[in-house]
Amino acid sequence: MDFFSNTTMIYITLAAVFGIFMAWGIGANDVANAMATSVGSKSITIKQAVILAAIFEFAGAYLAGGEVTNTIRKGIVSVDAFQGNVNFLIWGMLASLLAAGTWLLIATLKGWPVSTTHSIVGAVVGFAAVGVGGDAVNWTKVGSIVMSWVVSPLLAGSIAFAVFMSIQKLIMNTTDPLKNAIKYGPVYLFIVGFVIALVTIKKGLKHVGLDVNGGMEFVYAAILGGIIAFIGILLIRKINYDESGERRAQFANVEKIFAILMIFTASAMAFAHGSNDVANAVGPMAAVISLADSGELASKSSMPSWVLLVGGIGIVIGLATLGYKVIATVGKNITELTPSRGFAAEIAAATTVVLASYTGLPVSTTHTLVGAILGVGLARGIAAIDLRIVGNIFMSWVITLPAGALLSILFFFMLKGMFS
Repeated sequence: MDFFSNTTMIYITLAAVFGIFMAWGIGANDVANAMATSVGSKSITIKQAVILAAIFEFAGAYLAGGEVTNTIRKGIVSVDAFQGNVNFLIWGMLASLLAAGTWLLIATLKGWPVSTTHSIVGAVVGFAAVGVGGDAVNWTKVGSIVMSWVVSPLLAGSIAFAVFMSIQKLIMNTTDPLKNAIKYGPVYLFIVGFVIALVTIKKGLKHVGLDVNGGMEFVYAAILGGIIAFIGILLIRKINYDESGERRAQFANVEKIFAILMIFTASAMAFAHGSNDVANAVGPMAAVISLADSGELASKSSMPSWVLLVGGIGIVIGLATLGYKVIATVGKNITELTPSRGFAAEIAAATTVVLASYTGLPVSTTHTLVGAILGVGLARGIAAIDLRIVGNIFMSWVITLPAGALLSILFFFMLKGMFS
């Protein structure tokens, strides 16, 4: 009975349970997006995707997930609004985790690729606006997030279209596709390594004290790009090619090369995603733990290592249990993907994340990747895209923020009734 009379322990326990539920939702929905192009193009199997994600998502979340995180996600709510109402913030953060996790479960069961960031943002806005007041919400910040729904898919789609067309011009539509794939493959590998290294350095490593600035991030990214290109050259040389010389066989050989590229992009994107998006689950968890322990408001919360451990484990379990549903939607149902098409989409999504990190635009991994896949599909003509699936995806994006908000309001008042 001592446990039930200790409110602090109850809050911390609920934060851990709801946090792992939210992390599970990130794994089932968002990580599935990052792996979908690789699986959909048959570059790797779902089993291999789970293994890669387990290694690199967990490593990203635990090693570079952040020693310190903002108490209020994305600065959309003012901490000052909760002066004298610390319990309101605790209930609100718990409600936000439960609401976002519930919405991600619903969306995943439907096979909808939604934004985990927007789910938690909608939840935080919901409880703050109703539980405290509209003045507690930074509506300008919310407006910029809504704008990203349009900007990030368009940008990623445009880059994917350009990359795919370059592959067509330099490799596919030439007299000797295989020779040109071997020639230009290392160049694409360097671009992959350079862009993904920038994602990781810029967004993943600053939390562990490696805040690289002054242009040095470009130097390190170029070095890592060169190393990955060299490793890729060695792997390309080990491929068993079809020696028949038929045009069809040459294209099959080319796709084998791009399948190797996608193993690099899938692994690196998983690390970058784990280091960045695990904050959607562990940020509110850290806030509740800090508030419950100290009873004082703070704009920053210390991040216990076990919290990152919980987030990393939850993400991996989510992908392993229900990730296949969203993988099927993004990787197979929007448009038919081959390794070369999937590569174009994945490198476009990564490039968009890099551009966003330098401009401060709050983009969603989900939105960028879906936009990139649409860009690849459009390069082959509108008939190559399943517009019904695309319509369902867009609808799920629109309702994510209000769905998170409504569920959060419901859970907030439920918790308020239980503990007040």
